[in-house]
Amino acid sequence: MATFSLKIISSDKVFYDGKCQYLSIPAPDGQKAIMAHHENMVIAVEIGELHFKNPEGEWVTAAVSKGFAEIINNRVSVLVNTAERPEDIDVKRAEEAKERAEEQLRQKQSIQEYHLSQASLARAMARLRASKDNHWNL
Repeated sequence: MATFSLKIISSDKVFYDGKCQYLSIPAPDGQKAIMAHHENMVIAVEIGELHFKNPEGEWVTAAVSKGFAEIINNRVSVLVNTAERPEDIDVKRAEEAKERAEEQLRQKQSIQEYHLSQASLARAMARLRASKDNHWNL
């Protein structure tokens, strides 16, 4: 199967740098799939789960936060604030963050605080989903 270069960069590390057969990223209008020789473009990345298939045919999952993906000349660069492997996620801490965000959403707050609480809830839920869903496949 044809491959392309993939580099996933978070704010604190390079999460992955190598070849890839298939990439699925969370976008504002749903999951976007990228394969070799994809059209050049820039795509917004939303909070959610990113999945890719490495050259050995193994699926890798990451819980990612907001950012963007740039596709140019059979090379994809994904730049996000955070990227975590499911096995690196502290489930207890993510559940506590979810509960805190839900409680903050129930309270009266400014529009800015409301959006921050929504983002915190979305990130906690994405981390929990990624930690439980380790059998992703097409």
